[in-house]
Amino acid sequence: FTIRDSQPQQQLNQQDFDPVHRFKMLIPQLKESLQNVMNIASQNFAHNTAIDNGVKSNDATVQRFDKSLEEFYALCDQVELCLRLAHECLTQSIDSAKHSPNLVPTATKPDTVQTESLSYSQYLSMIKSQISCAKDIHNALLECSKKITGKSQQQGIL
Repeated sequence: FTIRDSQPQQQLNQQDFDPVHRFKMLIPQLKESLQNVMNIASQNFAHNTAIDNGVKSNDATVQRFDKSLEEFYALCDQVELCLRLAHECLTQSIDSAKHSPNLVPTATKPDTVQTESLSYSQYLSMIKSQISCAKDIHNALLECSKKITGKSQQQGIL
C-alpha cells in the first residue's frame, strides 16, 4: 500500500461528499429509471388492452409499475437533496466571503504569496468585531425575550 494508491481513494471519497459531483452521477441513473418507468407503463398498457380485448396474454411478462415508479421517486429525492445541499454550500460560501472577504495566510504553504490576505492582527481585529456584534445581537434577543415574558406574566395576573 503506497501513498499513490491512497490518493485516488481519497479523491473518490471527496467526490462522494461533493453534492455537485453526486448530482452529476445521479442524472444518468435518473434518465435510465425514467426510461424503465415508461417501458413498464407501456408494457402494462399493452397487457391491459389485450385483456380488455379478450386476448389471452402471458401474465409472467408484466412487471410491477409501482416498484419502478418508487425507484424513480427515490432517485428524484436523492437529486433534490444534492441540489439543496449544493445550494446551502453556495449560500455559506457567499456568506463567508461577505463576512470575511480576505484570507489569512497559512503556515502550511509559506512559499505561496497571497496578495489579498489579512495579517494576523487584522484577522484578530475582525474576529473581535464579529464576536462583539454576536454579543450585541445575543443581548438584544435576551432583552426582547425578557420583555415578552414580562408582558405575558402581567397579562396572566390580570
